[in-house]
Amino acid sequence: MRLNGKVAIITGAASGMGASHARLFGREGASVIVADVLEAEGRAVAEDIVAKGGKAVFERLDISSEADWDRVMDAAVSRFGALDILVNNAGLTGAGVQDVDEIGLFDRLVAVNLRGAFLGIRAAVRRMDGRGGAIVNIASISANIGNPGVHIGYNASKGGVRTLTKAAAAEYGPKKIRVNSVHPGVLPPMLGSKRVEVAESLLSRVPLRRTGELEEVSNAVLFLASDEASYISGAELYVDGGLLAT
Repeated sequence: MRLNGKVAIITGAASGMGASHARLFGREGASVIVADVLEAEGRAVAEDIVAKGGKAVFERLDISSEADWDRVMDAAVSRFGALDILVNNAGLTGAGVQDVDEIGLFDRLVAVNLRGAFLGIRAAVRRMDGRGGAIVNIASISANIGNPGVHIGYNASKGGVRTLTKAAAAEYGPKKIRVNSVHPGVLPPMLGSKRVEVAESLLSRVPLRRTGELEEVSNAVLFLASDEASYISGAELYVDGGLLAT
């Protein structure tokens, strides 16, 4: 098992990509804290991991709340004895808005996607200091391209996560804390959402001529969180079917 004995907090783990990460980490031997604002769904994911022989608990977490971060971090250390991995997966997309420059949503996207990731890194480093650890931030291909049709605040916030990752890697490397980002491309949930036109436009440019699967993103996250990536920090891993190569 690639994460045997590790303790991992995964945010936004009640559904979608976050739930995929949580289940994979559970199968690979990690003790998983399923963190989300969606309590019923989050508890169901944790119970599913336990039912399949893994270790998991649910903790309610609003990633924009510093107090919530401290509470969840302390709960993880109290329950499992340490913190080894943080996956900053939770975030907002701003999908379905008519005005891509609506200022209220811009502020919310930055507060959740960028400030939320910063608060998580800040809280995790305090618990990892002296023992090391791995932090994986979920960014997006929108961190690297303008991506018209998507709210400008989403692009800006994910671009911020990309640079935040590199700054944190440089800052906390001496503490033996690795920080990397994963940049998903077009995934099946996008084709069934209000972002479908944007997704279809991007998909037409993907060299592999298909969407990615949630599990493929989770495999990338697992690699960066594991000791197999022990000399990788400040990197950005694209899971986009070659889209950004075009």
